[in-house]
Amino acid sequence: MISICPYCHNHEMDKTVSENKKIVKCPKCGGEWVSKGLPLFVLTGCSGVGKTTTAMELLGRDIDFIVLDADYFVFMPSSTREEWEAHIERMNEISADIMQCGKPVLWTMAGCIDKLHDNYYERFFNGIYCLALVCDEDKLESRMREGRNIQDENWINSSKEYNRYLCSNDKIGDVGIDKLDISDLDVLQAADRVSEWVAGIFLKKLSI
Repeated sequence: MISICPYCHNHEMDKTVSENKKIVKCPKCGGEWVSKGLPLFVLTGCSGVGKTTTAMELLGRDIDFIVLDADYFVFMPSSTREEWEAHIERMNEISADIMQCGKPVLWTMAGCIDKLHDNYYERFFNGIYCLALVCDEDKLESRMREGRNIQDENWINSSKEYNRYLCSNDKIGDVGIDKLDISDLDVLQAADRVSEWVAGIFLKKLSI
């Protein structure tokens, strides 16, 4: 809804947004309206590392951001590039609208990180920030086998490979990633650290 002109009701994806992300302008009628212009947050990591468990802990807290699960969009490995891009576009559209309540959004998602940029709704965000949960390989395998009863060797090895990639890289595509090693953290501590990460960036953005 934030991208719909309140004056001429132009629904086209053609709005411009001011540099500070606070003012949206319709190119058809020249009308302007206010946007919150908040940052978008993403919590990522390999399958089994603890994204969902951490997010569920955050959901039970009194926090200043909205937590959502990108599995809502059913990101499937067999999806075409066009389908992936459509999923991200829709995810960002929902995020931009939700943020008008004055709270940023934190999504949990494993894949599609490299497709977060370069879509229309990105213009409504005051930055996109990604935090990857990483873990010691032995502990990761234990969490998958014992914690989630995953015995599929291909699945376990794929998770290990992605975990290694996240440990050794600072970007996925052109999206920068911060990292949080949760090998020795329990779920309460992991949620604390994620909340602190969001708050640190959010408060910095508010002060600009």
